[in-house]
Amino acid sequence: MFAVFKIALRALRRNVLRSFLTMLGIIVGIASVIVGVSMGTGAKAEVDKRIASMGNNLLTVMSGNMTRGGVRGGFGMAPNLTTDDYAALRREVSGVTASSPEVRTQGQLAAGNQNTSVQISGVSDEYLLARSWNLRGGDNFSETDVRNANKVCLIGSTTAKTLFGENVDPVGQIIRIKNAPFTVVGWLEAKGSGSFGQDQDDIVLVPYTSVMKRLSGDTRFRSMFVQAESPGAIDDVKRQIEELLRQRHQIADGKDDDFMVRTQQETSDFFNANNRIMTILIGFFAGISLVVGGIGIMNIMLVSVTERTREIGIRLAVGARGRDVLRQFLTEAVLLSVVGGALGIATGYWLAPLLTKFAQFPTLISNTSVIMAFSVSAVIGIVFGFFPALKAANLDPIDALRYE
Repeated sequence: MFAVFKIALRALRRNVLRSFLTMLGIIVGIASVIVGVSMGTGAKAEVDKRIASMGNNLLTVMSGNMTRGGVRGGFGMAPNLTTDDYAALRREVSGVTASSPEVRTQGQLAAGNQNTSVQISGVSDEYLLARSWNLRGGDNFSETDVRNANKVCLIGSTTAKTLFGENVDPVGQIIRIKNAPFTVVGWLEAKGSGSFGQDQDDIVLVPYTSVMKRLSGDTRFRSMFVQAESPGAIDDVKRQIEELLRQRHQIADGKDDDFMVRTQQETSDFFNANNRIMTILIGFFAGISLVVGGIGIMNIMLVSVTERTREIGIRLAVGARGRDVLRQFLTEAVLLSVVGGALGIATGYWLAPLLTKFAQFPTLISNTSVIMAFSVSAVIGIVFGFFPALKAANLDPIDALRYE
């Protein structure tokens, strides 16, 4: 077997440029498979990371209801969740460790001679617990602050940096939100980007009653956050919330909900649906490239059989069997494909980090994709090399010796 491999290697080295050009289709195809799968895997990992940063065992109750492709997502209507809905949820739904409504508004913040426009979120005192969000300094506002609509707030790290500079503790400072003075009682730890790519740290958290009464005038919520006590309790908590809101909103049997309750897994599936489509499309075009590369191998092996007809005739005349010739040419085809696959894998490992560095697209190379790509390259060598090898093995020795 070693002798067969040695002869195959020598045959390919006779024309290095032709061998490399033959392998190029395989190299491009395998590299495309690895980069494409790494893009899909990296995007999924990034989505899962951002979803996880929202909190543990989290359910999001959203006003409106929109279904796309069997997956719920997005806001469908104007806010229709009330303070009474929130009170009933806290009172009647079991298996919940923390909950908070959210009412949002955009506003101008000012501190000293600095100002910025940020998202202002009105939440309850349980919001940080529901979102698994820690404080870098200071304290959370209290239930009393929420009940009395006090002018206190928690500030995100990006907002704090903008208003007060790098690493300056903002706790105790007074900031003006839409010209109303609020005292910063807590400084939030950095969270990074959210599921929609927004900066979660460019934010100010205020008691929701303060936002509704002093800043926005809203009377309803667009969403509520609910933390289940354990992963196993999520489905039961979701069922209870849906039954409660259907009853409170007087939704008859068979009618669509005017709200939706989405778990973290459903959120992840919703965002990863596009990633799967992208990975499939890239894999399809990479597959075309691999087929083209396989055709190139078949073509060059047929040319090689024609060029070496007399050599084949001599080998058959001195006692070589047809299967020996078949094995020889099949080994050459597989060697072309496998070397091309190895170079393609190396190219994929080189391109994926470059994509992350220059295009800021998350990539994560999967060992499964590498093994799959290498296996495919070997199979291509066998499939597309078999016909030329069979043609060589079936040559008549006398006709082959007469060939010029």
